[in-house]
Amino acid sequence: MHLTVSPYTLKFRERAITSRDSMTEKETWFLTIISEQLPDGEATGEIAMFRDLSKEDTPEFGKLIAKTCRVAESCDTIEQLLAAIPEVSSIRFGVESALIRAGGYPLSGRQRRWLDGEEGIRINGLVWMGDKATMRSRIRSKLDEGFTCVKLKIGGISFDDELDLIASIRREFGKDDIELRLDANGAFTPQDALQRLERLARYDIHSIEQPIKPRQWEDMARICRLSPIDIALDEELIGMNTRAQKVAMIDAIKPHYIILKPSLCGGFSEADDWISVAEDAGIGWWGTSALESNIGLEALGIWTSSHQPVLPQGLGTGNLYTNNIPSPLQLRGERLWYQS
Repeated sequence: MHLTVSPYTLKFRERAITSRDSMTEKETWFLTIISEQLPDGEATGEIAMFRDLSKEDTPEFGKLIAKTCRVAESCDTIEQLLAAIPEVSSIRFGVESALIRAGGYPLSGRQRRWLDGEEGIRINGLVWMGDKATMRSRIRSKLDEGFTCVKLKIGGISFDDELDLIASIRREFGKDDIELRLDANGAFTPQDALQRLERLARYDIHSIEQPIKPRQWEDMARICRLSPIDIALDEELIGMNTRAQKVAMIDAIKPHYIILKPSLCGGFSEADDWISVAEDAGIGWWGTSALESNIGLEALGIWTSSHQPVLPQGLGTGNLYTNNIPSPLQLRGERLWYQS
């Protein structure tokens, strides 16, 4: 078995702004597995390491990629490869996404309807931060495109301006027309979070992701217990890669939802385990991309469809880049389709 890895820089169509960062480009790495065991003899995935967010964002990251390539040379089977690669989230995502795209990764088989183009995955429309006028225009575009679930990134402009934007949506569209999700990316503090959530709650918000920064379990548990809006954990999942850690975190915080980004939370196998933990605890979930190219997004679609999701998923990032990779993914209205 042989692995090759090539770096690639994705270029954003517009500056992508969150409460944490501002980006015009994103680096990624394409990983190709060459093996006679694969249907076409090779398969390509994506090592989607996220600077300043992935746990493995260290000066040693290049050495971890090189080690993975060396390890692969000693493997004779796909099973051996999966057992031997390092427990590094983005690298596991790279190997597993390659195998998923090639049909060499164990899934339930329920994804066939999506791969055959018989059904689409319902997704939310993502609205990035910007000034008030820009965000209003972006929201209008998503509604015109047919989205009935819209996710707003908040925390980057005046909170009063954000409230005004949300109020303007609700004046025109009720909660039965548009489901509003918010993503704060940890922009609130433990001291002001509940007061802000109270002000947001009057606008019928479905949920808010990661209102405060991760690893503040006592404060997050208090917010989940008292918040008038359901809380979804996102960055909190990063680095929780044993079942004991996952169970401990869920038991301590008791969130309403968890958000699964396989490239950040241990790969697809760990995301499957997260789903098991969440379902045991009666907690909802949805999957979402973490600014991957269409290579990673295609694997995410295949994996997501295998779970037959009920809630809208966060897979609407395929049109973010000017130099994305051609793929069979097609967005029609609020559904992501696979056109082979």
